[in-house]
Amino acid sequence: MTVYLDPPTWPGHGRLWSHLVSDASYAELHTFAARLGAPPRAFERDHYDIPAERYADAVRLGAVEIGSRELVRRLTEAGLRRRKYAPGRAAG
Repeated sequence: MTVYLDPPTWPGHGRLWSHLVSDASYAELHTFAARLGAPPRAFERDHYDIPAERYADAVRLGAVEIGSRELVRRLTEAGLRRRKYAPGRAAG
């Protein structure tokens, strides 16, 4: 049971963001996010969007720093990956 965090390299709303995921369950992810103080609206399908200024806080709480590709690989292998649905493309 581990929670992972990729580097804050994703731009949006004038900030940089990281993704926070679990390799065990959404329950673990939601519990960790609540401890971090992430609002429920920060959850998107299979991850939390964490602003760069909260990155160090997440690491202090125990999130493991990994690259973005590794984060997606672990999320997928855990069966917790939920892709965005795009019209004209099969969901999956």
